[in-house]
Amino acid sequence: MNLDDSQRAAQTQFDRQSARYGRTHLLADTSDLDGAARGIALPAEGRALDVATGCGHTALWLARRGYQVTLADISLRMLENAVRLLEDEGFLGETGQHPAEALPYSGRSFQIVTCRVAAHHFSDPAAFVREAARVLVPGGYLIVVDGTAPDDQPEAEAWLHDLEKWRDPSHGRFLKPSVWQGLCEGAGLEVRRAEVHRLKQPDLEWYFETAATTPANRERVRKLVANASRPVREYYSLGEDDGRIVWQWPILRLVARKP
Repeated sequence: MNLDDSQRAAQTQFDRQSARYGRTHLLADTSDLDGAARGIALPAEGRALDVATGCGHTALWLARRGYQVTLADISLRMLENAVRLLEDEGFLGETGQHPAEALPYSGRSFQIVTCRVAAHHFSDPAAFVREAARVLVPGGYLIVVDGTAPDDQPEAEAWLHDLEKWRDPSHGRFLKPSVWQGLCEGAGLEVRRAEVHRLKQPDLEWYFETAATTPANRERVRKLVANASRPVREYYSLGEDDGRIVWQWPILRLVARKP
């Protein structure tokens, strides 16, 4: 498996931290996927590919909806955990270890392609979208859920990028909704939903532990938080809750259809 520097960094990070992404992880709540799919006439059955499956919660959501699921990730340890999650619920799934930017599947192979809270680690999101479009059947859907940045507030975007990069150096970049829409349209997909909702981050310290942030980088992040401007604080609802630093993380729900 040939990896670029960004892909190798992500693989190392998630192999190392895979134990943090278990059954009780924040991502076990798949209501964001329910919201993304609400009102969309997804195919009733067929094959689904979950790219960067992580701990497997999205793959489990797909399996419960009746799809035959292929779990894909760059991290072997994440794949092992994800397979166990499905097996514990009585489901089986195929696996593939590969980058998101080079999907080793034939064209028109899947009714659904999903990617949830992972694309900000990709070295080439445009390549991922093109590959997703290629492997989808006509009438198939791409569902992306990921952190995002405001289209019209460059200061808030830059602040979040700096915070994420210090917290986890394997982070690439959160893309703005307009960028995601452009990538989909450029790959020949029709955007059916692109909406932003907010997820309350439980605690900055929890966030550090999940990524194994180094002590030096934790201090850098704390300084970013302490020195955040009023517009940044207002946009992210940055503050304290019972002594814990919390904020509202903007999440994009994107659904696009292949004509």
